[in-house]
Amino acid sequence: MPAHVLVAEDDRKHAEILRRYLEAEGYRTTVTHDGRAALEQARRLRPDLVLLDVMLPELDGLDVCRILREDACPVPVLMLTARTGEDDLLLGLERGADDYLTKPYSPRELLARVRTLLRRMDRVAQTAAASVRVGAVAVDVERHTVAVAGEPVDCTPAEFAILAILARHPGRVFTRGQLLQQAGDRDSTERAVDTHVMNLRRKIEPNPRRPVQLLTVYGMGYKLVEGR
Repeated sequence: MPAHVLVAEDDRKHAEILRRYLEAEGYRTTVTHDGRAALEQARRLRPDLVLLDVMLPELDGLDVCRILREDACPVPVLMLTARTGEDDLLLGLERGADDYLTKPYSPRELLARVRTLLRRMDRVAQTAAASVRVGAVAVDVERHTVAVAGEPVDCTPAEFAILAILARHPGRVFTRGQLLQQAGDRDSTERAVDTHVMNLRRKIEPNPRRPVQLLTVYGMGYKLVEGR
């Protein structure tokens, strides 16, 4: 069955353009025009991907994304924003978005990002190791779950993809570029990887400021170890 994409965009003309491009690529689409409706549709329909404009009426896109993550909804979220400041863009990632695209953007770039996020989910699902444990961190790829010392932890799809890669190769150092490549992500920036790692540390480390499992290897990248 074709992937189902939920489009949340208050500009009705632009939303219709997005719908046409997505359907021309073979995706099923649902379109909504405000944040509360987007949240309701995401909860009810469980789409494969959400295209989420930041500046939505009723409830803005950042809050929609935050609430979805609080609901433990694993759907990938691609934020669409007219804000170009780095702090604004990183805020979206911190709220749980998997990627962002700044307006104006080309339809080709949008479709490339959509394919990347869906491909990332497929790669995680098809990995050979169904479940792996590194120290207190347990990653179950089949169920798309993470637990720390037996307690469940909610991760975004992008965070989960990075953690699953590191967990399958404990102690191995991965550069930011390698993590993006292994996740099937050709479009995100290396700075986005840093933000995802920062968010992961908040979830799996006793003290995120002094990590003992998800470590930085300066000048190289990141690794996951047993811890102390």
